[in-house]
Amino acid sequence: MKKYQVKKYTTDYYSQWNAFVSQAKNATFLFHRDFMEYHKDRFEDFSLLVLDEKENLKAILPANKVADTLYSHQGLTYGGLILPKYVKFAEVRALFLSIFDYLKTENLKKVIYKPINSYYQKLPSEEYLFLLKEMDAVLVKRELNLCIPFHKKFKVSKSKLKHYRKNEKLDFKIHSGNDFSSFWNKVLIPRLEEKHNAKPVHSLAEITYLSKKFPEEIMQYDIYFEDEIVAGITLFKTEHGIKSQYGATTILGEKIRALDYLYFHLIELYKKDYEFFDMGTCTEDNEKGYNSGLLTQKEELGCTLYTQDTYCISL
Repeated sequence: MKKYQVKKYTTDYYSQWNAFVSQAKNATFLFHRDFMEYHKDRFEDFSLLVLDEKENLKAILPANKVADTLYSHQGLTYGGLILPKYVKFAEVRALFLSIFDYLKTENLKKVIYKPINSYYQKLPSEEYLFLLKEMDAVLVKRELNLCIPFHKKFKVSKSKLKHYRKNEKLDFKIHSGNDFSSFWNKVLIPRLEEKHNAKPVHSLAEITYLSKKFPEEIMQYDIYFEDEIVAGITLFKTEHGIKSQYGATTILGEKIRALDYLYFHLIELYKKDYEFFDMGTCTEDNEKGYNSGLLTQKEELGCTLYTQDTYCISL
């Protein structure tokens, strides 16, 4: 088996890491170091590089460490081993084994592995499924992930269409750009506090910082009714698809179905140029493990169900 050298990421590899991400078959801008490090104060970074004998970078693993556990990565929606295009299975297996051998020398006991969803992959990248079975990995979490596959036939419910056409008569105004303040302060923060006693994962300062680093990838869409913001959606745009990172509405917005109207607007806006619209998971800490109302809402908008899995590998 070919030998590889595994190293912890340092800033010396900043350019090399980002160049690898841009060419990888299963990566998005979330793995760029500028995105990963906006919350470096919250996580102990333990990202790894795998290099061959000539110091060529062959794979990377965005990761953080908590005690004796490695996560891939708690601060990201998805993670896993990032690979170059056209890599062969035997090499992927060798890369995996090199990483796990290295982690044992670092006295780590387990790995929590949350791979990237299939629709984000530029080329199929599911070698990990065979390798995780080989490593006796345990499926510890399976979430329902909702996504509209634009390149396939998708169906919006009749009731959603009916309300959308009815609401076209309302004098909605939609604004887009990189100003997140109105949505964060007037909609997202108060509604999350009111409904879930929670806060957004990103503070206003953090999302503003990230949008300046990634102005083409992170955008805000707000919808106004009678000069009042009533809903908004924060979009993350990748090469082939878009994701609603945040979506929220005011009480008035709920009554006039402003958020649904905005989703329809974005579906029409992006469906010709992108392959999918990822609307995220509907995970909730209840008996079912998911939010039934949110699931129904997104399915009626045309979403198909995919799974977002998390595995545990004992070392």
